[in-house]
Amino acid sequence: MAVDPLLEWHGIREFVVRVMIALRAAATTAAAVLVGIANTLRRVTEPSVTVKPGDRAPDFSLRGSDGQMYRLEDFRGRSAVVLAWFPKAFTGG
Repeated sequence: MAVDPLLEWHGIREFVVRVMIALRAAATTAAAVLVGIANTLRRVTEPSVTVKPGDRAPDFSLRGSDGQMYRLEDFRGRSAVVLAWFPKAFTGG
């Protein structure tokens, strides 16, 4: 592809290429954010169990950071159970 020497001399071509790369990155980021929002909204549902203060917590299971599955029932009778989570902590996504 032939490049106009005037455009090359003024550095306009390089500037246009950099702007196009930045716009492509911004568009890709915006698309990823919108997909994430759509997926989150799709997962938001009403709870299937209604719990009032003082009720016994229903049994559930979760995968721990060590890869093992843990059930609340396995911890019944102990003094306290603490659940902590950090969505996407220390990840690029």
